[in-house]
Amino acid sequence: MSRRTEKRFLTEADDYRCPLSADTQKIAEDELRETDNSRSQALTALRSWMEQNPKFSSIRMDSSFFLRFLRAKKFSVPMAQEAIERYILLRQSWGIAFNQLDYKLPVMLELLELGYIFVSPFKDRLGRRVVIYRPGVFDPYKYTNQDMCRVMGTCYETLLEDEENQVRGVVHYADGSGVSFPHLTLFTPKEAVRIVKNGERTLPMRHKEIYGVNVHPTIKFALDFGMGLISEKIKTRVKLYSAVEDVEIDKSLLPKEYGGTMPMKEMIGLWKEELAAKRDILLLNDKMAVRLEMYSEAAREGAISALKAGANTCAGADAVGDAMRGLTGNFRKLEVD
Repeated sequence: MSRRTEKRFLTEADDYRCPLSADTQKIAEDELRETDNSRSQALTALRSWMEQNPKFSSIRMDSSFFLRFLRAKKFSVPMAQEAIERYILLRQSWGIAFNQLDYKLPVMLELLELGYIFVSPFKDRLGRRVVIYRPGVFDPYKYTNQDMCRVMGTCYETLLEDEENQVRGVVHYADGSGVSFPHLTLFTPKEAVRIVKNGERTLPMRHKEIYGVNVHPTIKFALDFGMGLISEKIKTRVKLYSAVEDVEIDKSLLPKEYGGTMPMKEMIGLWKEELAAKRDILLLNDKMAVRLEMYSEAAREGAISALKAGANTCAGADAVGDAMRGLTGNFRKLEVD
């Protein structure tokens, strides 16, 4: 095998045994077209594609990794292929913003202890986890946009290592108290567009319900801007409220400070235990890689259209030089589709 096509497999192609409960398997079949047969065929197809595709140099081959993309794309193999390729490419080319997802790093621990983002230990009546956000505690003068991306990525990737979450999806609850204009300057409009679009189309997470409370009128224009970037399907799942007590969510799922029974500090402590259990596999993800010289600059910088069918051919003769020039500072140099 030539050096050009050599690959490193970070995990083995396991003989899959479904760990899902009977109820979750029923949801997977009804909503995602997942059956034993469709799953087996899709996994075989993805692994064959991965082995033969010269663009990949290092990749996970375990079923759980592939299934998160298949489930997010309702078992469309071509769509899952595109999402996997975009996911690894963006992790690699956007640098530290989407790597080193290590909750033990001092900045990550600080943001966790502040309660910027954490996950309730309780599941709702449909068996879904609830992600809780408190963006107002994020000091825009102390922390960077990369810190924000990394702590959120750590949360999402940890959840996605659980197949129940891959199928059932997650619920989001955000308290906008304390968010002000300086928070909006963390990202340029171009960066915001790229992150929101890729967040919905590339991250293999099923967003089932989104609740927002205490959105200050002075930043409503930013919220309207963000709403304009997401799909109609996701828009219908967003509900905004002016008071915590009005939010139509089971309050027992939330910290005591928001009407629940368990104090926030205790919830955060339990979430840190979950982060610890998945820490090694999240760090292993940093080793996944594609050959950047085989992609256009637009693809490396996150253009949604760049990896569509017919647009993902090998780059030209100057691509290696372009890739090396684009690797530094890519995160602050995003362009809009």
